[in-house]
Amino acid sequence: MCGIVAVVSASGAPLAPALTGSLDAALDRLTHRGPDSRGIHLSPDRRAALAHCRLSINDLSPAGTQPLVSTDGKVCAVVNGEIYDYDAHRAALPAYPFQSTSDSEVVLALYLAHGPAALEHLRGEFSICIYDGRNGTFIAARDRYGIKPLFWRRDVESGAIMFGAEMKAFLPLAWEPEWDVESIADGGWGQDERTVFKGVQKVGQYLCIQAGRIESHTYWDLSYPVVSVDDPRSDEEMVLGVRERLVDAVRARLVADVPVGIYLSGGIDSASIAGIAAHLVKTEGKCMGSVSVGDAGGDTEPIRCFTIAFDSSSGLNESDIAERTAEHLGVNLTKALMSESSLADDFEDAVYHIEHHTHDLNFVGKYALSRLPRKLGYKCVLTGEGSDEHFAGYPLYGPDFLRGEIAAKNGGGWADADIEESPLVQDAEDSIRDSYDAIGGDGRYFSYPRQVPLSTPAAMAGFNPPPALFTPQAAGGPLPDPVAVVARRLTGTPFRKWHPLHAALYTWTRGHLANQFLSCLGDRVEMAHSVEARTPFLDHKLTEYVNHLPPRVKLWHPAALAASDIRKGANPGEPSEYTEKWALREAAKPFITAEIYERRKHAYTAPSTWPSGGPVHALLARLVTRPNVDRLGFLQWEEVERLLDVAFDDQETSTREVVRAWRLVVMTACWVVLSQRFDVRPANGRTSNGQVSN
Repeated sequence: MCGIVAVVSASGAPLAPALTGSLDAALDRLTHRGPDSRGIHLSPDRRAALAHCRLSINDLSPAGTQPLVSTDGKVCAVVNGEIYDYDAHRAALPAYPFQSTSDSEVVLALYLAHGPAALEHLRGEFSICIYDGRNGTFIAARDRYGIKPLFWRRDVESGAIMFGAEMKAFLPLAWEPEWDVESIADGGWGQDERTVFKGVQKVGQYLCIQAGRIESHTYWDLSYPVVSVDDPRSDEEMVLGVRERLVDAVRARLVADVPVGIYLSGGIDSASIAGIAAHLVKTEGKCMGSVSVGDAGGDTEPIRCFTIAFDSSSGLNESDIAERTAEHLGVNLTKALMSESSLADDFEDAVYHIEHHTHDLNFVGKYALSRLPRKLGYKCVLTGEGSDEHFAGYPLYGPDFLRGEIAAKNGGGWADADIEESPLVQDAEDSIRDSYDAIGGDGRYFSYPRQVPLSTPAAMAGFNPPPALFTPQAAGGPLPDPVAVVARRLTGTPFRKWHPLHAALYTWTRGHLANQFLSCLGDRVEMAHSVEARTPFLDHKLTEYVNHLPPRVKLWHPAALAASDIRKGANPGEPSEYTEKWALREAAKPFITAEIYERRKHAYTAPSTWPSGGPVHALLARLVTRPNVDRLGFLQWEEVERLLDVAFDDQETSTREVVRAWRLVVMTACWVVLSQRFDVRPANGRTSNGQVSN
């Protein structure tokens, strides 16, 4: 796990010495990602420079230092992340002269053997830059789900194209940040390859640069079965298939030359991982990385888990459940206690690391949690991200699930108008809209004309900043439609052949998961403290299997289907009667407690109401001032001031309005922090959506 920076000449001319000479300063901005060693390589033709700062996980010796260079000096690579099954790759490449036992070196070996197709052979979470001096080709790639970040921009003055694991790495490379107001207004920063900054984009899957041309390519995508095809497998067979692949995904992620811990909450995702890890230790003698597990004392120690505890009065504290799970599994559990003061203290640093806004303080909690394992000597942890997106864990998927089931009953397509007008679908949508309203979301998008007949895109737009927040100059006319931006993820996919639940899962996974959750609740807050997180639920060998399971074993217990089968005209019941992630519950049942098995989904969130005059109020009042807001250049101060008053108005009767105002003030505070830390120019209007040619 590391920080990477790369610069390549688009024209083919040698890079300017002033630019390559700034790479060390760029690495300084990423030291938190790689404090153990660093290196810089300038290609012999001086057309590419690759820089790397290392967090040593596998092969702690100097042999694992990067950049990686081929024996003839013509091909160079930098790798951020983890590659699993690397021993098998090494065995399959006997001709390559490996110089280390690092997993990263197999990337260079596979590229020399397969070219860009090497990406298809990789299993893990990674971002990669490769320069091939034999033909002047530069490749920048991310893993299948975007677990590891990689950003790029073209420098107008020099024409060079720059890549970085975080955008802050561009600051020493003559980058002067500007707001991309359109991306902020339409939510594109959190749904596609755009960011909150003009001209800076995320690498989608991989870019190829050659002879001055930049091309975007896809080497893998989510796929689902055609909805009209029946699945002949028994429920038992499908559950066993999930269990085998999930156990294998956890097993692969226990390999490291440093200790491996686990983030444990009160939910089934992290409990499943902890339970499976404990099972593998007991039945197969596996180590938690470099740690032999056993009773405390001697050369062994218990499995170490880490959890976060909010104040018990918030109603959001799950640490007591985590404690009971830890006791059942016989693992050691350490808490990070989050008070209002500690959330306020960490807010600005956490925003600096995630590099975008958000509407909840849960990312600050995850930032603080990630400080804990590092203090105890743990560089590596297993986490539960990605489960909800594949096993249908969020309640918002209910209406789209019903669309498919009603279509099956009617023998028609799920986009038919009679389905859209079905009382069952409308009742389910009303329930989701009401729940969003209650937590400060914007439920109006559920009645908005849609690009596709799905509910999930409307839910994904629910926390977008409203048009009233923007100045007329920034708006420049009607603001873009955030629902259309979400729905655009389905363009070019055969989504109408999939069950609508699967279309919803695809949309959420390619949007929210990749661009928000894996950032502010994943890599960015973990690596802020030099902690590598591994995500078994995003192992593509597991997800490819899960994606092709029928929807009924994901969102609805088969017994419930038998009792209330809408294909026979019966009412399926309220969304509260659904059993989300049924296949996972059954697969994980041998490894978890009955309490976890039976517990409903509770989203990880921080408190969203705070007392007037408290530490959170003081923080936001200090950041959200007229001079700071005016410096942004795209918000109306009068509206922001009103929201700040409402968010901490103890006499406000509408909890929904208080929470909605509070979330918008938090977003504004995020923009203020970024403005200050990145020295962002004030916005002077909307910017266009620059896209890479295919």
